[in-house]
Amino acid sequence: MDLEEFWQSALKKTEIHRTRLNKLHTFKATELPYILLAESSVNEGDTVVRKGTIKVDKPLIVMPEHYPVFDGFDFKEDLDISDDSLRSFLLMRGISLPSLKYHNNTYAIEVYEGSLSKAIDHYKDLIQKKEDIRLGLVIGPDEAWKLSLLIYVASMVSKSAQSDINGFIEKLKKDNLDNLNNQ
Repeated sequence: MDLEEFWQSALKKTEIHRTRLNKLHTFKATELPYILLAESSVNEGDTVVRKGTIKVDKPLIVMPEHYPVFDGFDFKEDLDISDDSLRSFLLMRGISLPSLKYHNNTYAIEVYEGSLSKAIDHYKDLIQKKEDIRLGLVIGPDEAWKLSLLIYVASMVSKSAQSDINGFIEKLKKDNLDNLNNQ
C-alpha cells in the first residue's frame, strides 16, 4: 500500500469519538493522551488498542511556516516515508499543520477480545467512569493508525485556533502595556 492508499483509508475510517475537553495551550506544551482502536488485521473479530500521548510543543518562532516536526510517529521506519515527503503530501491535499513539534509516544499496544463496536462501548464507559477530560478516543484503520492520529491532532489544532489567536493578542496587549508602564 502506498501513502495515498493509507491516507484514503485513514480519511474514510477515522472517527473521533471523544476529544480532550480543553483546547491546546497557547504558550506551553500540551499533552494529548489517547486511546486508538482499530479492527485487528491479524485476529479477525478482535480490536487493537493503542494507548499513548501526543505532546504538542508550544509554538516556536524560529521554525519556518508550515514546517511541522513529527517525532515518534516513525513514518520512515514503518512506511519508508520521510517527514519531508509527508509534509509535502499533506500540503498537496490542502492540509497544513502549524509549525509545531508533534511527539508521539505509544506506550501500550493491547488486544481487546471483541469487536470494534464492543471495544468502543467499553472504552467510552471506562473513560466516562474515570471522568478523564483529557483523554481522546479515536477509531482508525490498523494499517494507517498514525495518519488517524494526525487527523486527531489536526482537529484539536483547528478547535484551538481561535482561542490561541485571542490569547496571543491579549498577551501582546499586556506586554505592550507593561513596556509602556516601565518606560
